[in-house]
Amino acid sequence: MEFKISKALIQELEQHIVNKNDKELESLLNDMHHADIAEILDELDFDEATYIFKVLDSEKTAEILLELEDDLRENILSRLSPKEIAEELDELETNDAADIIAELSQEIKAEVISELQDVEHAKDIVDLLRYDEDTAGGIMHKELVKVNENWNVLTCVKEMRIQAKDISRVHSIYVVDDEDRLKGRLSLKDLLTTSTRTAISDVYIRKLNSVNVDTEDVEVARIMQKYDLEAIPVIDELGRLVGRITIDDIIDVIKDEADKDYQLAAGITQDVETNDSIYEHTKARLPWLLMGMLIELIASYVIKGNEATSQKFYTLIIFMPLLSATAGNIGVQASAIIVQGLANGTLKEFSRSYFSKEIAVAMISGTIIALLVLGYHTFMYGQFQVGMAISISIVVVILFAATLGTLVPLFLHKNNIDPAIATGPFITTTNDVFGIMIYFGIANIILGF
Repeated sequence: MEFKISKALIQELEQHIVNKNDKELESLLNDMHHADIAEILDELDFDEATYIFKVLDSEKTAEILLELEDDLRENILSRLSPKEIAEELDELETNDAADIIAELSQEIKAEVISELQDVEHAKDIVDLLRYDEDTAGGIMHKELVKVNENWNVLTCVKEMRIQAKDISRVHSIYVVDDEDRLKGRLSLKDLLTTSTRTAISDVYIRKLNSVNVDTEDVEVARIMQKYDLEAIPVIDELGRLVGRITIDDIIDVIKDEADKDYQLAAGITQDVETNDSIYEHTKARLPWLLMGMLIELIASYVIKGNEATSQKFYTLIIFMPLLSATAGNIGVQASAIIVQGLANGTLKEFSRSYFSKEIAVAMISGTIIALLVLGYHTFMYGQFQVGMAISISIVVVILFAATLGTLVPLFLHKNNIDPAIATGPFITTTNDVFGIMIYFGIANIILGF
């Protein structure tokens, strides 16, 4: 059952904090999952959260630290000494420890690293810090189980027992040569059912998916999703095994990428959180709003240039919002499907068959909407010719919107620009300008103006 925070629990914790009942706090929180405790700390003020954090054991608080909101974690870390931070990091796996150290200032970072008790752990963390955070090297764990291809099964089992002590979960057993180059993986079933004298080189599986340290994290996510992997090994330029990436790391990557694409689609140019400042929110949103304003100003000049037509056939103005909204929706729908296809790998480049399908859908949808508008306009205003001009314009503008929504994401993707940009304000505002041009152009031709 999912944990739910109650007011009674918060009040009880606050009372224990006021009375400095450390044992009661430990007793109340020790049996809880670290993610639930992090959720509780987010409900308290900074002083209360820091107090609880210092009361609990480092083995518990290290995991809590990873689950906290960024501002609360930053505040708690600022109230801990370098030695106290190092005690937390000693309990974490290397990639999690590296993520937290990366948030610290250069001066504090060096002090914390020098306070780490486990020298090998410290070396692994420093090694991870040199990789870009959006690459396989930046999200990988250094902790893994590896065996040499020249060992026999008995030696292999002995070494695995030693290595597995510092690993929370063993997803795979990797096989390397004397130079630490990745050769394959070992099946646990084969290990258990094979004679202890059998050489590992005779039983390990040579076919194995791996990624390079410089592979982008979203590409790693795509590979793991495609092959349904729980973990994937990471190699360097020489093919040496340097780490592994597990599915929980990839879930974070997928979530972050989805959040980023969602914000781009909404016209937000940089990552923002609900608790960010007014300035940060304004800075992220204003660029697209200003661009939209400029594009819509162009649209207003197009309308002004057709003032005589709109004055004589006033229903042209009445149906403009319908035209803009319908075309915008069609364009966003088309671009959203393209972006989804590019993200999950079902679409890699321009496809004539898919483009034809999208145009066919737009044609059918546009024709149905146009016929409904024609019937409504003729019934309400008795102007069949004007209704025909509006209806034909709707079909053409919808076809244009579908074309734009299909081709623009593909163009952006080909030029290494995030195609999610094309699913929001860019498509809708661009459709407005060109849609209005097409609208009045067709109206002028049909109405002889």
